[in-house]
This record gives sequence, C-alpha cells and structure tokens, in this order.
Amino acid sequence: MLIVDTTISNIYSGILMDHPSLLIVDDEPDNFDVIETLLSDQDYQLHYAASGQEALDFLDLFQPDVILLDVMMSGMDGIEVCKRIKAIPQWESIPIIIVTALTTKTDLARCLMAGADDFISKPVNRLELMARVRSMLRIRQQYKQLATFNARLESTVQQRTAQLQTLIFQDALTQLPSRTSLLQKLSEVLQSGVSSFAVIYLDCDQFKLVNGSFGHAVGDQLLLAITKRLQQHLRPGDVLARMGEDEFCFLLHQVEDAIALKPFIEAILQSFRSPFIVADCEMFMTVCMGITLGSSAYQQSEEPLQNADTAMYRAKLQGKGCYQFFDRQMAEAMLSRLTLENDLQRALEQQEFVTYYQPIVNLTSGKICGFEALVRWQHADRGMVSPGEFIPCLEETGLIVPVGIVVLKQACQQLRDWQQQGWTDLTMSVNLSVRQFSCPDLLNDIDRVLAETAVSPAHLKLEITESAIMDNAQTAIGLTEQLRSRQIQISIDDFGTGYSSLGYLHRFPVDILKIDRSFVNQLQAGNRNYQVVTTIITLSNQLGLAVTAEGIETAQQLQWLQQLGCEFGQGYLFSRPLMAADIEKLYLKKAYQPFC
Repeated sequence: MLIVDTTISNIYSGILMDHPSLLIVDDEPDNFDVIETLLSDQDYQLHYAASGQEALDFLDLFQPDVILLDVMMSGMDGIEVCKRIKAIPQWESIPIIIVTALTTKTDLARCLMAGADDFISKPVNRLELMARVRSMLRIRQQYKQLATFNARLESTVQQRTAQLQTLIFQDALTQLPSRTSLLQKLSEVLQSGVSSFAVIYLDCDQFKLVNGSFGHAVGDQLLLAITKRLQQHLRPGDVLARMGEDEFCFLLHQVEDAIALKPFIEAILQSFRSPFIVADCEMFMTVCMGITLGSSAYQQSEEPLQNADTAMYRAKLQGKGCYQFFDRQMAEAMLSRLTLENDLQRALEQQEFVTYYQPIVNLTSGKICGFEALVRWQHADRGMVSPGEFIPCLEETGLIVPVGIVVLKQACQQLRDWQQQGWTDLTMSVNLSVRQFSCPDLLNDIDRVLAETAVSPAHLKLEITESAIMDNAQTAIGLTEQLRSRQIQISIDDFGTGYSSLGYLHRFPVDILKIDRSFVNQLQAGNRNYQVVTTIITLSNQLGLAVTAEGIETAQQLQWLQQLGCEFGQGYLFSRPLMAADIEKLYLKKAYQPFC
C-alpha cells in the first residue's frame, strides 16, 4: 500500500484545481446575486443557470466542479435536475449541493435519494456556504485525481499489453514472427479455405555444439546470420518464423504440389553450403527440413505444423542436410510410437517386464555353465511383445535404466534361488545398455541389488557393448575397475561390430569377449568371418580372456568354433531363451546329455 500511495502522490502532485468552476442553478436571479456576494472573496468562477434545462445545457460549456441547485423551481424542479445530471456518466461524479428552504427529514431524504451530495438551508449563511463548497471541491478534486490516475494506469496497462503482445508474436532475438504468430496466420489461411500452401519446418543440425563450444553469444550471432540467409528466400506474402532455439518454419503461399516446391527446397539447401562468418570464424551448418502441403482436410492450424515437424524428425534420421515430405504413414508411426512409450511406462509400473534365460554352454564339456538374462515384455492385451519392437524405444526414452535394474534384480534373485537349490557353479550374465553404463547411479544400483538378493558377485557377469566403453574410454576404465573390485566379471558384448577397439583392449579390465552373432551366422572355413573369429580367439588367448560365441544355430558352426578353440557358446542350437521354470524342468532338475 505504501508503494501505491507514493505512486498516487507523484501523480497527484501536478493536479491542482485553479479557479474552480461553480454553477448556481436557481430561477430567482436574486439568489445568485446573494451567493455571488457571499463568495466574492474566493477565487471561484461563478456561472448562473435560470432553469433546470439551462443547467443541463450549460454542463459542457462551463465544466462545473460543484453545482449549487435550488429545489423549488418552476418547470423542472431541483430533484429532477439532480436525477438527470447523475444519470449522465460524464457528470455523475460532480458534487451537487441542494439549496433549499425545506428542512423536514422527508424532504432531505428525497434530495439524497435523487443523488445530492450535500445540502444547505435558506437563508444561506456565508460560513456554512464556504465550508460546504470547500468540502465538495475536495471531493471533486479527489475524483479528478482518481480519474487522472486511472487514465495513466490504463495507458501503462496498454503499453505493457502492447509489449506483451510483441513478446508473444515476435521473437526477441531475430525479430521474426513467433510460433504463436505463425499459428495465427495458418489459422487465417485455413479459415479462408485456401489449400495451396506449404509448411516447411527447418532444424539446424548439431547446433548445440556451437553453443557448447563457443558460448550462447556466438550461437545467437549464428542464429541471426541464419535468419538473414533464410529471409533472402522469402517471396511476397510468405512468412518465416522462429519456432525454437535453432528451429525455423516457412509458410509459403500458392504452392500447388511437391514438384513446384522442389526448387525452393534445393535453394535452401544450397544456401547452407557456404560458411557463415561469425566471431571471425567460418562455421558450416546444415539443416534438415520437413514439409507438408496444404490440404482441405486440415481443420486446426496445429495440424500442418505438427505434420511438418514429424517429417523433419524423419529427415534427421536420414542424416544431415536431408528433407522429407509428410505422409500419413508417418502420423500413424508417430501415434504407434507414442502409444508404445505410454505402454512401456505403464508396463514398468505394473511390473510387466519378465526375465527369460538362455543357457551358456561350455563347448569343451558340452555342459551348461551359466545363463544370460534377457528381458521380455508380457503385455496385458497383446501378450508377449518382440524385444526388437520395444528395446529401441526403451533406449531412446531412457526407460532402459529402470527396466535394466529390474532385470538385474530378477536375474540375481533367480541365480540365488538356483544356487540355494544346489547348482552352485552357475553364473548369470546381464546386459548393461549404453544408457545404463553412463548413468551416475549405476554402482549404487548394483550394490543395492547385490545386497537385496544376497547373490555372490563372483558369479555375476555384466555384458557391456563396445560403443559403451569407447564413448569415454577413461571413464569406462575407472568404472569397470570398480565393478571388478566387487569381483563382478566384465564381458564385452557384440565384440568386433562397434569401434575398432583392438588397440585399446589391453587397457580395459575385462574378463570375456563375446563374438557377435553376425560373425557366427556366416562362419565358413576360409572366409572373412572365419578369419575375424580366429583373430578374436587368438587375441583373447594372448590377453588371458575367455571367449563366448553367441548365435550358434547349426552343428557346423559349433564344430568350427570348437576347432578354433572357442570356450563358451550360446544359441538356438542349444536352447531358446526360456522362463526359469522351463529351465529347471528341461535342464536343471533332470539328467541330460551334454549339448556337444
């Protein structure tokens, strides 16, 4: 309240009533003369109206600050005049003093009900008249001050509203129309019934590297340079908007089909082949574009924009500097993907992820020596969902981290159960995804699972892909050392398919190399894959590492691997992944012949 009062005081300081205007309304001129005489020493402007109608007519002319109104007048009496003045919005705040010889409470009540602010009895006393006029002038001054304050406040609100409108409809950095502005223009186009338009959504490839390497100030300069280059392709009536940090969007009019649009698209791509000069540096930038053509089927402005955005992300999957036209299959794919993500989140909450186990066989003795734990999804409606369908989505959404811990806990608990039943030599292999391996809570999660399941860490093998350890070799070395300090064995999964890690292999504290199924599936004596497998096994022997081959499906593959000296193997030749109960029934609880 103190701040408001100070503001009002500052506004009021320049508002003083110089020469207040008084309008005296009386059908007897002598009464005006009396009032004029009584107020002669006051700095007032006195005006006279001989009737109620004259008073109404003189309001605009005299702009009175106070009205002294006689009640008993011929024609329109003072009560009616008072009512009419108070009914006019412009004049309703003018204080009206009723001058009357009537003194009964009923008469005074009628005056107040008509809107009078004060009254004075006849014959008029000078002191009383001066006091009541001054009182009403103070009220009038307060009304004027309040009106001035409201006017200035309204002006300030209008200015702030205009500024807010600018922030909403115009990008602050590039001065381009904003996303909101583009949606508004798209809405206008759709309402007009025009369908010959195109929306082109652009995203700069790897723009975050610029901000990360040079800072946001340089990044902003680059965005301004990109904006200037894109604006060169605008035709009259077209719109270029900034949608986000490094995203832009064209709204092009009078576009009949995709063929007519191709020259424009090629021109945009061509313009990015020249470097941008920013901060005395040459910077090369590429863009991916998603395009949707106008259609009478569009009802909401968000629809073409969303479809162009969808096509843009599909273009980014193809690589840098690509573009893609939208088609309905993309929308269906996006809907399926969204549904899948929602179902996966629900599956985690509803504990629908289960663990299957595939035997790992000692290729010398032919006996089972352990199992690999593999996640499966028992969907509430669809039944068992293929891992190839949901695991990539788990990776991309990051759900692989909590799901991976679920699998680790289930696998460790199962291994503990089997060991308690007498199969004490079994080991359990569990995959760690790239996301899991880079998770800062990984060690804490593993320690918690080991504590909760009371499994021996010496019988646990964690399988890590080449890409996971080579993304940040130094960090990977430290992490694998900490895992091995817990007696956990480390296996490099899919070896040979990722980075060329042979030169780094001696630096990593690992125990097992796992030959990828792509080499095993095409394994033939004398071919290239045969030589790769031979090299891996020889290298492993030299480094004191064990070797496991996955994806063994034929007896011939098994024979070649045995001849090459591969120690362990797994694949459909031995067994598909099975539930724990089936593993016990088929392999653990009854005598069986060695697999090989």
